[in-house]
Amino acid sequence: MRFSRQDEFKLSQIQATASIDSSTTKSLLELSTISCAYEGNQVVKSASFKLQEGEIGCLLGPSGCGKTTILRTIAGFHQPFEGNIHLNQQCIASSSTSLPPEQRKIGMVFQDYALFPHLNVLKNVMFGLDSKDKAAKARAMEVLELVKLEALADRFPYELSGGQQQRVALARALAPSPSLILLDEPFSNLDTELRRALSLEVRHILKKQNTSAILVTHDQEEAFSMADKIGVMQSGEIAQWDTPFELYHKPNTREIASFIGKGCLINAKVESNKGLTSELGQHVTDSALPHSINDHVDLLVRPEDIVTDRQSALFAKVISKNFLGASSYYDLQLESGTIIPTILSSHEDFMINDQVPIRFAADHLITFSKRHHK
Repeated sequence: MRFSRQDEFKLSQIQATASIDSSTTKSLLELSTISCAYEGNQVVKSASFKLQEGEIGCLLGPSGCGKTTILRTIAGFHQPFEGNIHLNQQCIASSSTSLPPEQRKIGMVFQDYALFPHLNVLKNVMFGLDSKDKAAKARAMEVLELVKLEALADRFPYELSGGQQQRVALARALAPSPSLILLDEPFSNLDTELRRALSLEVRHILKKQNTSAILVTHDQEEAFSMADKIGVMQSGEIAQWDTPFELYHKPNTREIASFIGKGCLINAKVESNKGLTSELGQHVTDSALPHSINDHVDLLVRPEDIVTDRQSALFAKVISKNFLGASSYYDLQLESGTIIPTILSSHEDFMINDQVPIRFAADHLITFSKRHHK
């Protein structure tokens, strides 16, 4: 579900009312057990997270998981039937109250930019400001300079590239100095290279302004490059809210481990409180394993966990290869038939059917208990 055009138009009008609260708080935004429904169907279930002032958060997940519903609820276009939302220590939404969108001090950047075609760049940015205020033009030019578009102030949206239009949309959202900016799949209409570059540029701009933001996306690389905290959403729930590093290296569940990044799960047996064995050999970790001795578990193997080792007695057969320039992505097959995704330096050049001596070289072990099926 996306923001409707009506939602977009309303938000583009009310962004002018946003202004930064001068009080200093530990958490700028806090969602507490938010649950939302449409026509009796629950789409968000007890979602909770906190966003610090100046922090960029992200809701990551596939279509239909509830991430845009949460964004609409924060913006004020949907009311939760359970839980509450606080912004700058003020309750802006609960099951019994809902602060009007124009009073929430929130800016918005949309997937399709929502620029006014009959207004030039400067007037698009000034739209959310009081045009009678002499400082409005100066503020608009200030944010246009921030997004490096001050030289294009007189151009119209149709004269701009997609990336330039998106930066104008960001400038318009920043102009009223909001407490929070919501970004609804803002780069999905751009080609891959541009969206990567622009996501980093937008992060830099937001950080320079110390502006908090919530990004909604289904693109993991986009989420990892932009966000300080990511909430992985699955079936209406936030399965884990954490830093990109912790999500990748310490996923809470096998579902998150499978969703975030690449890798595979292989069979292993716990031999001690800090060690286990698998078909990749014996492995020891610095911290105690959350299993009992002799338990059979699933061990997560990431592509970077496999290295070549000419002294190793363990070999794997190359069954596919994708040259990526600085590295190559391989699918390696163990003697048991298990396929291990592997990333190696492109200086190591192996061919299909080559036998490669390998070693498991993970810094820490990520394991999950075996599922028991009735």
